[in-house]
Amino acid sequence: MILTDDNFVTIVEAVKTGRHIYENIKKAIHFLIATNVGEIVAIFVGLLLGLETPLLAIQLLWINLVTDSFPAIALGLEPMDKEIMNRKPKDAKKSLFADGLWGKIFVEGTMIGALTLFAFSLGNNLYGLEVGRTMAFISLSMLELIHSFNIRSEKSLFKVGLFKNMYLIGAFLLGTLLQVAVVAIPQIAKIFNVVALNNTQWLYTIAISVLPIIIMELQKKLNEIKFGKVIYKTETR
Repeated sequence: MILTDDNFVTIVEAVKTGRHIYENIKKAIHFLIATNVGEIVAIFVGLLLGLETPLLAIQLLWINLVTDSFPAIALGLEPMDKEIMNRKPKDAKKSLFADGLWGKIFVEGTMIGALTLFAFSLGNNLYGLEVGRTMAFISLSMLELIHSFNIRSEKSLFKVGLFKNMYLIGAFLLGTLLQVAVVAIPQIAKIFNVVALNNTQWLYTIAISVLPIIIMELQKKLNEIKFGKVIYKTETR
């Protein structure tokens, strides 16, 4: 480390910035891998169950290139946690995926994949294959966009502050707008092999899409009850 001045507070600021960058990289990677696991689960389990392919290749390509990209970038711009310097130092030998991150990724990916399959099965059984695929396509995109808010912190989203990361709000609104446009504009819908949904079908899709927030908030609350609230003591200098 090279100090550009004679103020040792610079070291504290450097460590703080380093921790902030590390946490944001971890969040972006967490989000991208978890959502990709969700896509794999939806396709693979669907095939194992003998279902029609719930999503087409062009639909998955759209989700990976467009819907996933904006939230991942926004998570990399998450504001610094005010308690970041009160945490214990991380072991330099530990992997980025240490402390149970792989387990979280697998569970969250399975949740996203299962909800996508549920949306597909519901639409396919009630309205036919095209509607089922459209519902799965919209649900998967929205599940991933909404789940990005869960990645922000181990604490409840409502304690962290829903509007603290305006980049993520912007990414969510842009992703939602693009996703709705794909279904609503007939010329584009034809390219992606999706169909217009009626009000009931939209209601089903939206209800499924918001479930990650409810599930993850319950999980965070259970963790708080089971393991106790994490309190970082500020040291007096």
